[in-house]
Amino acid sequence: MLCDSLQLPSIREENENMRGRSVTPRRQDMMPSPSREIFRQTRPLTKTPKSLKTTKIASKEKRRLKKMGDNVKVAVRVRPFNDREKQRKAKLIIEMEGSTTIIKDPANMEAEGRKYTFDYSYWSHDGYKERDDGYLEPVDGRYADQAHVFKDLGRGVLSNAWQGFNCSLFAYGQTGSGKSYSMVGYGENKGIVPVTCEELFKGIEEKKLTDDQEKEAEYQVSVSMLEIYNETVKDLLNPSSFKKGGLKVREHPQKGFYVEQLRISPVRNYSDIEARISEGNFNRTVAATNMNATSSRAHTIVAINFAQKAKNDAGKSMTKTSIINLVDLAGSERADSTGATGDRLKEGSMINKSLLCLGNCIKALADKQLGKTTAVPYRDSTLTRLLKNALGGNSKTIMIAALSPADINYDETLSTLRFADRAKSIKTKAIVNESPTDKLIREMKEEIKRLQDQLKGGGTGGVVIQGIPQDEVEEMRRQMEEELKKNQQEMEDMKLTWQQRLKEQEEGSLKMLLEERNKQEARKTTPHFWNLNEDPMLTGMIVHFVPAGKHILGNSDPADIILKGLSVQREHANIVNKSNSVIKIQPKGTVLVNGKTITEETELRHNDRVMFGSTHLYVFHHPQDAAKQEKEGTNIEKVSFDSAQQEIAENKGFDMGTKGKSTEDLLLQEDLLRIMPMVNEANAMSEELDKKMKFELALLSPQARGLKDGKTEVLIKAKNLENGNEFLWDQNKFINRKYIMQEMYQNYSEGDDDWDYEKEKDPFWEPVDSSVMIGTAFLYLQSVAYCVEFDEMIPVTDMAAQEKCKLKVKAIPCDQKGIPLNDDTFVEDPKELLNTAFRFKISIDQCLGLPRKYAKVWCRYKFYFSDEWNTSEMADSDTLNPNISYEEMFTADPVTQVFIDDLQETPLLIQVWGRQKPGVLEPSLAKATTKELFKIDPEKLRYLSQDKQQTKTKAATAAQKKADKKDKKADKNAAKSKVTSNDKDKDEQIEQLKAEIERLKIAMSNNSSSNNIRVGDLGFADDSSDRKLRMLGSLVSEARNKNKPVVLTDRVDSVLRTGQDLSPNRIREAEVNAAMGSGNESGKSKVCTIS
Repeated sequence: MLCDSLQLPSIREENENMRGRSVTPRRQDMMPSPSREIFRQTRPLTKTPKSLKTTKIASKEKRRLKKMGDNVKVAVRVRPFNDREKQRKAKLIIEMEGSTTIIKDPANMEAEGRKYTFDYSYWSHDGYKERDDGYLEPVDGRYADQAHVFKDLGRGVLSNAWQGFNCSLFAYGQTGSGKSYSMVGYGENKGIVPVTCEELFKGIEEKKLTDDQEKEAEYQVSVSMLEIYNETVKDLLNPSSFKKGGLKVREHPQKGFYVEQLRISPVRNYSDIEARISEGNFNRTVAATNMNATSSRAHTIVAINFAQKAKNDAGKSMTKTSIINLVDLAGSERADSTGATGDRLKEGSMINKSLLCLGNCIKALADKQLGKTTAVPYRDSTLTRLLKNALGGNSKTIMIAALSPADINYDETLSTLRFADRAKSIKTKAIVNESPTDKLIREMKEEIKRLQDQLKGGGTGGVVIQGIPQDEVEEMRRQMEEELKKNQQEMEDMKLTWQQRLKEQEEGSLKMLLEERNKQEARKTTPHFWNLNEDPMLTGMIVHFVPAGKHILGNSDPADIILKGLSVQREHANIVNKSNSVIKIQPKGTVLVNGKTITEETELRHNDRVMFGSTHLYVFHHPQDAAKQEKEGTNIEKVSFDSAQQEIAENKGFDMGTKGKSTEDLLLQEDLLRIMPMVNEANAMSEELDKKMKFELALLSPQARGLKDGKTEVLIKAKNLENGNEFLWDQNKFINRKYIMQEMYQNYSEGDDDWDYEKEKDPFWEPVDSSVMIGTAFLYLQSVAYCVEFDEMIPVTDMAAQEKCKLKVKAIPCDQKGIPLNDDTFVEDPKELLNTAFRFKISIDQCLGLPRKYAKVWCRYKFYFSDEWNTSEMADSDTLNPNISYEEMFTADPVTQVFIDDLQETPLLIQVWGRQKPGVLEPSLAKATTKELFKIDPEKLRYLSQDKQQTKTKAATAAQKKADKKDKKADKNAAKSKVTSNDKDKDEQIEQLKAEIERLKIAMSNNSSSNNIRVGDLGFADDSSDRKLRMLGSLVSEARNKNKPVVLTDRVDSVLRTGQDLSPNRIREAEVNAAMGSGNESGKSKVCTIS
């Protein structure tokens, strides 16, 4: 339940009372849920005797309390083009005629558009001018300004609140469609929320001044604010509630669903409400940044509780309550219907669960209005449970759907219109929430006494429970104690006067208010960073000051500026402020300034965009430098989240210009700006969680997808750094996986021991047998149009236009039996085939030069005029040239001019698919972390096949054993020779060998400063050292033959010491160590330059 859900419901307001009946509360209705279940098993329910019911009631009172049935009011509003849409020369696809809204398909603007009729259709796209104070007022009768929208929608909300009805106002639409403008507004263009609140407090003051009876009345206004993200509820006015699992959603027998322990703050005027909402947005921004959450995927509910306490005509004290719920739903971006198809984790993320369930509830409610019998799935998500009353219960509900006018948002706008069209048929039944104040207090006392009696009787009300485990009885007792504690607290609150509660709240808020005022003053004179967020409402909420001196920025103490979240190190950067004149940043972790990564000390200027790690995006404000730039006439550009992301994309090599770009190119840019930050986040999470996966952007042309034209798709290449396998994910699959990664990372950051998922549920893991597209080939069929056979090898290229292999393909004109036609059937003009039956075969014989990394390979192809793919069987790729042996015959009967044109002008697309073999990372990197692997040039990462690695490992082990055995024998013989031999010639050879080795060591030492070994220095002295010197010479020759200017000193040292070269395995280890520069100083592999 939404309307009563945002306050703690322990005061019972039974529906029977609303009908004018007085009924003794049933004991089981007042128990916590488990107790009621047990009670029903142990004692039959009894019906209330009719003698207890009051049958008389004043007709006026009866009419006032009668349930009211109303349709949900639905309004749609279209905004002006934003700056990005103007740059992209977007087309207007929305038209409005009275209450009717028309949307046109940008692919066919001449055709009649789809029409939808609502209660209100507001045209706010153009036809306005800006006054001196900034207010946008109409220049013609068509433009709907903020005052117009409030008059139609806000006045109704206000009127219903005074009458004691619950009210709900929804804002629905994609991110950036203008929801916040209608709800909140900016500057003088105040939205429905602030104007409604201001008018409410004005009405209270007027009531107190003009009505003698009402002077004794008491008016109480309080506010609460919560967020639902990923099915978790957070109290935005109480950051201490930001714990794992969030707040609990409970269900009350009469009041429905509510949020347990939600803070409700009393307020005196709209300024107090504005301060509480600002506080909530600040807490929301900090939490979203620290937890790597996506703010556009969160739902926010602000509830304004309005209570009127006064005496009725009979002099009886009455309480009339209304809850105004302002619901800002998450962005309704429409997922591609084909997105994440076949992904084992497509249902794994709960990020979109609430919106999907909301759509299901809207559909079910609309079906019920058509007479269909269907259950409404309110319980399927947190959002729909809390919105139950707003959608089909005790509330007067308004929905405002925000529309984008641009053609590039056609799919999302059409989806929004369909959603709003369903919602307009829903009916709600609102009632006046009015009860005698004395009765409320009496019922509260009775409920507390009942719970106390139950606890004294063992927690089950004195009822003997047979066969119930002790732990369940204890759970019942615990729930009763919790309910008793809550009711006692509410009783204590009721004893306080409204003024006392206000005073307590104001004392707690005074310090915060002073801090906020001081912060605003400091921003005028002190250099500081302010945050950028994809949600404009959350931009500028976080401020970090950098007064004169040195400041450490990091993720924990001893940092002065603490930033939590992805890729932020303990000491990430130093910021040095020299007397507010020159301010420099010294990076220690990843820092981007104006889109470029910096590695050395850099001076910061006013309006610089700075990113710390992968998600903390800020703008630097330097008041002194700003004044200087303004004096010099420098144009200071306005910075937004989108412009900062565009700047980063440009510095990564993407063309983000708009001049001369087609609509498809502009849509591609939109996708890049949206996906690029997500890829950065996914890589940062992979690093911190050590998942050995790396993600990159990839572009796939429409032709490579089997389309004649269309926009280039942004895909994500996911590479497993452990085995070298690469996979392509579409956007929706990647985004879905990224949200699950965020859930995993959040559990990890909270210290959950079970943060890691099993392999099948791990969003980073992709099975080795997943199919991947190796590349595409194009077969041109002009010769077939002349009845000439085509028999060639055509190249297969990947997305980077690199040739991966070749296909041996034939295109053969044939008769109806599939027999190739004779050369005599050649036609000079393809038009000779018109209106005849023509047949030809496509034969894919073999794939040549296929990389060894693939275990299976197959092909598929389709004609542009067909939606059907023709797919071959899987072929084993044990060789470099696997046989495909796939043949299909096609018939055109009769041949048309379109068919001939396609044969002559449009190539046949052939896609080559495969399944990869898992490789093995070279042994020296087997224990490297994800962070270490990210630092290595991808070209230097070497993967060995598992079979080859096992063979090499066995061979290397055997060779090493043989070498060790030989070394031991040589050492033994040398020792024996030294002790027993008196032969003068042998002694001379030994001495000569020693001298030669010493000379070589001296030669190496003399060249150690440059690591050079000259071939002439090695020399060949005599027969006794000839073997070792020949080996050294062969190392040099080997290096030169491979065009390498260096020789590993480990190999030279091994030859000099043992007379043997290193084993192949140890050579690889030394090469990797030399390339990485890993290990300590003593264990580091060095190279000697050959000169």
